[in-house]
Order: sequence, then C-alpha cells, then structure tokens
Amino acid sequence: MPGAYSRRQFGNALAAVLGAGALPAAAAPVGRKSMRLIKPARLREGDLVGLIAPSGHTNDAALAQAVANIESLGLRVRLGDNINYVYGNYGGTVEQRLADLHAMFLDPEIRAVWAVRGGSGCISLLEHIDYRLIRAHPKVLIGYSDITCLHLALLKKAGLVTFHGPVGSSTFSEYSVAQMRSVLMTPQDNYTITMCADNPPPRTVHAGVATGRLIGGNLSLVSALAGTPYAADFKDCILYLEEVNEEPYRIDRMMTQLQLSQGYRNAAAVVLGIFENCEGADGESALSLEDTVDQHLLPLTRPAVAGYSFGHIRNQFTIPVGLRARLDTQRHTLTLLESAVM
Repeated sequence: MPGAYSRRQFGNALAAVLGAGALPAAAAPVGRKSMRLIKPARLREGDLVGLIAPSGHTNDAALAQAVANIESLGLRVRLGDNINYVYGNYGGTVEQRLADLHAMFLDPEIRAVWAVRGGSGCISLLEHIDYRLIRAHPKVLIGYSDITCLHLALLKKAGLVTFHGPVGSSTFSEYSVAQMRSVLMTPQDNYTITMCADNPPPRTVHAGVATGRLIGGNLSLVSALAGTPYAADFKDCILYLEEVNEEPYRIDRMMTQLQLSQGYRNAAAVVLGIFENCEGADGESALSLEDTVDQHLLPLTRPAVAGYSFGHIRNQFTIPVGLRARLDTQRHTLTLLESAVM
C-alpha cells in the first residue's frame, strides 16, 4: 500500500502542482522547435514501480494480479495513493488520477509508471498534465488500450519515449515477458522483434521495407484524438493500430476518420495488430474485417501488413512509442534501430 514516505515528502510539491486541490491547467508544453526525444532509464531488478489507474477503475483481484506480474520481473511495487477510488466508470476523479500520475513521476524512488488496466478516461487528463514536470523526470510509462492517450500526449508535448505494452493486470506470457525484458531491461542498439508463433499468422497487403518512428496505438483512441493538439502525426512514421470488440462498420468509420484527417499515404508504413473479436455478428450482411481494413490498405503504395503480435492479446510485444524502427514485411519483423532506454 502507499507509504507515508510519498505522502510526507511529496505533499508540498504536489500541492504546488495541483494548486490546493483544484484541477490545474497544463503547464506549457516544451517548444517543438527545440524538442528532442528523451529516453527513460532502463529498468533493473529491484527497481520500484508505481502502479496507477489513470483510466478505468480497478479491484482487489486485478491489483493482486498486477503486483504479482510486476514482482515476477524482479521489480518492486508501490500503489498510487488514489488507486482504489471509483468514480463512475473511472479510477477516481480527474484530479485523483492526475495526482497519482504526477506523484509517480515526481517521486525519485519510482523508476517506472505502470497502468493497472485500460478502460476509458485517460483522454480527460491530457489538458491538465504538467508536461514540463514529466519531461524533467523521465521514466518508463507502460500500458496499452486507453493508455494510448498518454503515450501520444507525452510524446508530442514532452518528447518522452513511452511503451505500448501489457497493462499490469494483463495475463503475462513467456513471449510478452521476453519482449518486455528485451526492450526495457536489456536494451540493444538493434533489436529485431519477431512475431509470436502462437498467434494467427500475419498477412501482407503490400510488401516492402520501411523505416520510420513508431506512432499509433488503439484505433478508437488514435481516431478520437484526431484534430486535437494531441493527435498522432503520421508523416513518415510506421503507423501501428489495434482494436478489440468493435464491429467492422465501426472499424471502417474510425479508419476513414484517420484517412480524412491525415491520410495513410503520409505514413512510411501501416501495421495493424490483431483485432480481437472484431469480425461482427454471424448472419449479418456486412463486410468482413479483412475486407474492411483492405479498403484502406489496398490503395496504398507503401508497406502494409495486418495481424502483427500486438493488441488486446496475451502474446504481445512491447512497442517504444516514438522510436525509430524498420519494418520488413517479407520476414515479418520489426527492428528497433536504437535502444529505447538509457
């Protein structure tokens, strides 16, 4: 449980950040012209991880699972002060969730910030985050699904490399753990990610090799941020997208929104993950998931693939958001061209 250490030592700092409990306006983001990417320090066994619920609310079973998962990596866990709060569907009010996020980045003992789950609600935090605080205290941030909002906002407004990977309460697999360790704990300058053989085989729509920064996340959230100051910038990037529990017509609508707002042709490549439970109801007159996504991928003249090992699945690899990588559709590999952590 949260200790007296964080309450006493960081109370004054948090009061300054949060303005005596009032919801703060975000500090001005770092200037774009001078922005350079910041990589967090690598994780080592024995490091302390801050566990927070910035999206949906959690429960005792999910917390116990998350703590056990993180400790299985040789790490220690400190729970956010507000992690047990419930406010409707959310893990507390915006103020409570924001306080935990800021506190974990501010705490010098914490080496990584891990979301216990996704859900919904991260988008409400974005305009209130102190991006200068985050940039001044860079740390590993990991999660996926609704955590996409934090990944894209922290990259764009603070220049921080974060990590699209399992949430704390995910069911860890041998593959997912090996990928996390390779990216976060034993980094290499050139690390090649291969797809998990236990997942359905990937599918190539347009073959080729492409290089660019990794940008994307959950399709619902990437499309929800289109047209906002936190929108993903597709230009010359390797755009990665995944989704769960959405019917093909909704997939089509969200992908069309992204096409209209930015255009897939501006990306260096498009990589779709495993769209779990997105085939639609049996017996309905509707396009299949494959036909739906191919409407957007077939017109492209750049590499495009589907079914890579990320998404709402057990065997998922960890993606460093903003890092340079190379996609090779013939080998079905994604090679990180630099280490993601210091």
